[in-house]
Amino acid sequence: MDYGHELRFGSFITPSAASPRDVVDLAVTSERAGLDLVTFQDHPYQPAFLDTWTLLSWVAARTERVRLAGNVLNLPLRPPAVLARAVASLDRLSGGRVELGLGAGGFWDPVVAMGGTRLTPGESVDALEQAIDVVRGLWDTTTRERLVAGGDHHRVDGAKRGPAPAHDVEIWLGALKPRMLRLVGAKADGWLPSLPYLRSLDALARGSATIDDAARTAGRDPGAVRRLLNVGGRFTAEAGDGFLQGTPGQWAEQVAAVTLEHGVSTYVVMADDPATLAVVGQEVAPAAREIVAAERSRRGTAPVGRADDARLPGGPHA
Repeated sequence: MDYGHELRFGSFITPSAASPRDVVDLAVTSERAGLDLVTFQDHPYQPAFLDTWTLLSWVAARTERVRLAGNVLNLPLRPPAVLARAVASLDRLSGGRVELGLGAGGFWDPVVAMGGTRLTPGESVDALEQAIDVVRGLWDTTTRERLVAGGDHHRVDGAKRGPAPAHDVEIWLGALKPRMLRLVGAKADGWLPSLPYLRSLDALARGSATIDDAARTAGRDPGAVRRLLNVGGRFTAEAGDGFLQGTPGQWAEQVAAVTLEHGVSTYVVMADDPATLAVVGQEVAPAAREIVAAERSRRGTAPVGRADDARLPGGPHA
C-alpha cells in the first residue's frame, strides 16, 4: 500500500570516535548531495563511538538544511524527561530539523555495566510506551498544568512543561516484534526497521499490516505512520541481481516499487562512503521521485504533506 508520503533519502553514518572529522564530513557531504536526513546509531556503552547526542548537536551547527536523528537513541541510558528537553532545545537551535528515533534497548549486559537497569522484553516495551507519554507531555505547552505521566519505569510527577520544539517532532520507533509494532501503530509517527534484520520485503509487509491494524484499533489513520527503512547496497556499472545491487537506475526502480507496494517513504542508506551518498542523493533520489510521481499521477493520488513542516520563525536557518 502506498501511503502517499513524500519520498525522503538519508544517510546512516558510523559515529567512529577514531575519525570524528570524517564522520562530520560525511554528514556535510550528505547535505551537499541533496539528501534529506542524516542519522547515527546510538550505543552509549561503546567506547569506539562518539556520543550520539553530542555528535548530532555538532552536526546541526555544521549543516543548514538536513533533518537529524538518532537511529535509534538508546532509551535505557537516556532518561526520557531529559531527552525531551534536549530534543526540543536542539530542534529550536537548528531551526526545526530534529526528529526523534527511539529504541527499547537490547544489549542488556553493556547497558547494565553503564548503570542502566536490565529489563525483560515485555518490560522494555512498557518502558518505551511510558517514555513516549513523558516526552509528548513535556513538549505540550498548550497547558500550564504540571505533567504527571509515565509508570513504573519512566515517570514524571509534577514536572514543568516545555520548551516546545520548533516543529512537530516525529517519534520513530525501531521495532521488529509484534508488540513493538502495535505500539508503533498506536502511538508513534514512524516505523524505522533495518532491512538486514527484517531479512525480506515479505516481513516488511507483515510488519506494516500489524501497524495498520493497531493504528485503526487506536482510532488513527494508518497513513499517519511514516514507514522508514535502513538499507544497504552496492552500485555496479552493469545491471545486477538482488535488491539494491546494481546501477543507480535499478536502485531508483526498486525503491519506487517498494514505495508504491509497501508504503516506505524514507530510505536511509547505511554507508560511510561519500561517493555512494553522492550517487544516492544526485541520481537515485531524483529518479525514484520521478517514477513515484508519475505512477501517483496515473492513479490519481497525491503525496501527503505535513502542515508542521514550518520552521521556527526567526530561527537561525529559517
